[in-house]
Amino acid sequence: MKKWRVFLVVFALVLAAPRAPADQVFEFLHRISNGLGLDEATGLRTFPTLLISMGGEAEAMGTAYTAVGRDLSFLDGNPAASASLVNTEAAFYHTNLIADTSMEGFAYTIRQDDLGLGFAAKMLHVPFTHYDAYGYNIGSFRYSESVVGVNAAYNFLRGFYFSGVSIGANAKLAYRYIPDSIYPDQSAVAVMADIGALTRFDFLKLYSARERNTAVGVTVRNVGPPVGGDPVPTMLSVGLAYSPFRPVLVAFDYNVPLSLFTDHEREMPGFAIGTRVRVTDFITSQAGFLWRGNNPRFSLGTVIDLQPVRLAVNYTLDMTTQLDRFDRFSVQAGFAFGDRGRRAVEQQVEELYLDALVAFAEGNIELTIDLAEKALELDPRFQPAAETRDTAKTMLSLQERMDTLRFDESIAPEDEL
Repeated sequence: MKKWRVFLVVFALVLAAPRAPADQVFEFLHRISNGLGLDEATGLRTFPTLLISMGGEAEAMGTAYTAVGRDLSFLDGNPAASASLVNTEAAFYHTNLIADTSMEGFAYTIRQDDLGLGFAAKMLHVPFTHYDAYGYNIGSFRYSESVVGVNAAYNFLRGFYFSGVSIGANAKLAYRYIPDSIYPDQSAVAVMADIGALTRFDFLKLYSARERNTAVGVTVRNVGPPVGGDPVPTMLSVGLAYSPFRPVLVAFDYNVPLSLFTDHEREMPGFAIGTRVRVTDFITSQAGFLWRGNNPRFSLGTVIDLQPVRLAVNYTLDMTTQLDRFDRFSVQAGFAFGDRGRRAVEQQVEELYLDALVAFAEGNIELTIDLAEKALELDPRFQPAAETRDTAKTMLSLQERMDTLRFDESIAPEDEL
């Protein structure tokens, strides 16, 4: 723990330096991390594309998204989130990485009640020129890594007072292409899976809203066999997200690299911190910090939500970024296709419930029961309507018993005669 405190103090001093170039700042941080012994196994995993976020809020929040899952970029964070996503959505991504390296992505998700389904694909490509031993240009080629995945998740135990526990998984196929003229027999295929869980609840909530203000998530990503003797980047992540006030969300992820099918040395654990602040009804800003290996990373982003179109722009600063070039910049264009009528049903249920309360206050017990049961026909898990119906039935039963007692008392004298 003392090592982390030393690092944070030095890091704050570096940021306070008014004229320190970014490359010198990160080089200094790199030396500090080496001196603290934070990681000695960086770069021992194949298919690094698996750990590069496509973009969106997950990228802007420093990938601290295991417990957030409110944007299509959840597919890179926690596969369980598709069971609670509000709308059917599709999104396209473009990311500029180092120099001419780019990554393109596409994602789609749809939800039917408690079942969420999704699909995602991304491809990283690096164009380069091949020179022979004499320095002659003998052709231009393109190295690429492609990943496609399908998603399924289900929300168990969902009710009015409890949002349930979502369990989800991704099945992924990755392909690496290296031209044989560059290096033969280096192209490869990998198969992997992600497994995740997510739940939301209220904790120290300082505002009134149906939306839960706290979430906890856990996921294991990229579980699969080695490729050509090299392990894939398997990662265990535990995340916490908390919204103390309505416009502010803070998230934290603790990441532990795993070596499940190999004896290769694994990387040291890392962490990610992210925040999201709602500026207006349609603009939110994000910021994040990721510590993994010897490469600290900062990210900033903005989302403009003009339903049904959603635009997200992110910028990431790390040791691979060159400030004189357009590096580590990502753009997301998302489209919402509605919620399949879920919100309209919710509003109808709420209206029937409120009418039932009015009828109850006016003493119309039969109408109260009828309205509450209609609300439950639309949503059997709307527990306030069930509670109101049961209370009304109890009162109706008591009223009938009291009427019976009055009737018995009224005929008693006649029987005695």
